[in-house]
Amino acid sequence: MEVTEGAVTVEVPEQEGEGKTEAVFFNPVQELNRDLTVAVLDAYRDREPRAETYLDAMTATGVRGARAAAQGWDVTCADVDPEAVALAQENLDRNDLAGRVVERDVNALLWDDYFDVVDVDPFGSPMPFADAAFANTRDLVCVTATDTAPLCGAHFDSGVRSYSATPRNTDFHAEMGVRILLGALARTAGRFDVGVDPVFTHATSHYVRTYLDCSHSATASNASVQDAQGHLYHCEDCLYREADRGLVAHPPDSCPRCESDRISAAGPLWLDAYVDREFAAAVRERVTDDMGTADDARDLCATLEGELDEPSHYDQHRLCKQWGIGAPAMDAFLDAVRDAGHDASPAHYGGTTFKTTASIDAMEAAASDLAP
Repeated sequence: MEVTEGAVTVEVPEQEGEGKTEAVFFNPVQELNRDLTVAVLDAYRDREPRAETYLDAMTATGVRGARAAAQGWDVTCADVDPEAVALAQENLDRNDLAGRVVERDVNALLWDDYFDVVDVDPFGSPMPFADAAFANTRDLVCVTATDTAPLCGAHFDSGVRSYSATPRNTDFHAEMGVRILLGALARTAGRFDVGVDPVFTHATSHYVRTYLDCSHSATASNASVQDAQGHLYHCEDCLYREADRGLVAHPPDSCPRCESDRISAAGPLWLDAYVDREFAAAVRERVTDDMGTADDARDLCATLEGELDEPSHYDQHRLCKQWGIGAPAMDAFLDAVRDAGHDASPAHYGGTTFKTTASIDAMEAAASDLAP
């Protein structure tokens, strides 16, 4: 069937569901991911004007590579599936777009060639491709991870094995996944003296997507590995949490708030910001009306622009259930937290999620004052 996304129309196999099949894979649910990729690539030109070459590392139908080529990028599409390679070439030709399509394992390709931008969007974990990507990318590494259960700690052993970290299945599980992924990617980049700056990151539906601006120096690498990472400690009883920088965990023996001994430690993970707010605004401005997810993409960018850099988020309904009170309107609740002298912002993970500098007690007081 034919699918139009942005400026290109491509041929894709008809598929049922979102799982991996024998056909060349195309996931319509990932249209937001692809729309934002186009906007990020356009915005990134202002940040790094020298960037010209783009590798769509697991191209499948070639739709992402075709959309990058339509923007004027010097595109290479790679896949190990000969049917995917043929289809990707057909889709470039169908849109009169220049581009190279190669039948090759991306790890082998990256050890032979350099690219300004490398886009790694595999089925599952991106970590088997991270070494080659960071070793041979000049400017920007774009990464999708769809194995959110291991990242968030729901599949604990798999998360430890894949990401060399301890993930925990907490109330802020989406952000746990984001920060476990970023920490692992930064440590991988560090092996090649590459420092990373996540300029745009989001967790949407079943995947995490991040864009990492690369700096090739040992100093930048040290900052990404040693200074930007640490651990999160979470009380499973009262939901207190705190962050601690450093690659070695030093969890408290008991919760400083309720004295419970049910304290979980997660990490090492990324503790610094995962979005450049000015860049997020630039991405929002590059979202075009011909994108099928334009409204959602702009809303997501706007939320990320205002989201606090706190390393965890709360779910208001979960907190109010814990406190035994009705959940007030979110806007009124956040205003009450701010009026009490704390920073607070909606989080992009869902309509009831938020970030704040307020303590658990301060949040409870704000919610109680608003409760009927």
